[in-house]
Amino acid sequence: MKAYVFPGQGAQFTGMGKDLYENSSKAKTLFDSANQILGFDITKVMFEGTADELKETKVTQPAVFIHSVVSALINDDFKPDMVAGHSLGEFSALVANGTLTFEDGLKLVSQRAQAMQKACELNPSTMAAILGLEDAKVEEICASIDDVVVAANYNCPGQLVISGSNAGIELACEKMKEAGAKRALPLPVGGAFHSPLMEPAREQLAAAIEATTFSEPICPVYQNVDAKAHSNVEEIKANLIAQLTAPVRWTQSVQQMVADGATNFVECGPGKVLQGLVKKIHREAEVSGI
Repeated sequence: MKAYVFPGQGAQFTGMGKDLYENSSKAKTLFDSANQILGFDITKVMFEGTADELKETKVTQPAVFIHSVVSALINDDFKPDMVAGHSLGEFSALVANGTLTFEDGLKLVSQRAQAMQKACELNPSTMAAILGLEDAKVEEICASIDDVVVAANYNCPGQLVISGSNAGIELACEKMKEAGAKRALPLPVGGAFHSPLMEPAREQLAAAIEATTFSEPICPVYQNVDAKAHSNVEEIKANLIAQLTAPVRWTQSVQQMVADGATNFVECGPGKVLQGLVKKIHREAEVSGI
């Protein structure tokens, strides 16, 4: 069975999507539509912008979403048995499997980016990558700290990202190293994504999601919140709302897709990060990109 997977924030690069735009009339139509929906020329930033310009919150999330969705939708071989996306990528996956229209998905992603930016400004906070520690040990150390510190991204065995207040993350990194972590590396991000500090953004996004039409998908989506397959529209909505303050269970999602018959994982979008993570989670998996 074939699983299509969609990357999250951080996969962006200068020039992203330009080849798609120049070589496919369908891609050009979708890119031009994106400019209209967002009210600014995002394609110009994607094709010509600097790394700093691409890092702007209002650009990054829509840019990765657009590139990922267009890659899937213009591909004649795109016939998914299942889909999943890492964080932001879950929105791309939901357009690819027909749950959301391109227009509605892009509007939600744009609102999500702006809501997250506001939440970051309310609560200065950060994230850190912890390498070489068991998940249970990372969780135990997070729980021992008085400040907000939680496990945020279960990326693959031995690679977990934590999220929380600046002071909490600094203390957690010290404790992780003392416990034997190979690395405890603060990340250059603007806030504590997938933590309770994103609650203001979750509330804002919940209203937008509830006001959006969701359709029956053509195949199940394995969602970040519980790493399970979902086709029920109400369940999908609830999980999408919960996602902002809950951890991304990527390791568990891939393991569940494999258990359910996935042998071939195709990454749609910029970069190859998910291909690498899938191989670390399940060595026998075939991985490729579009």
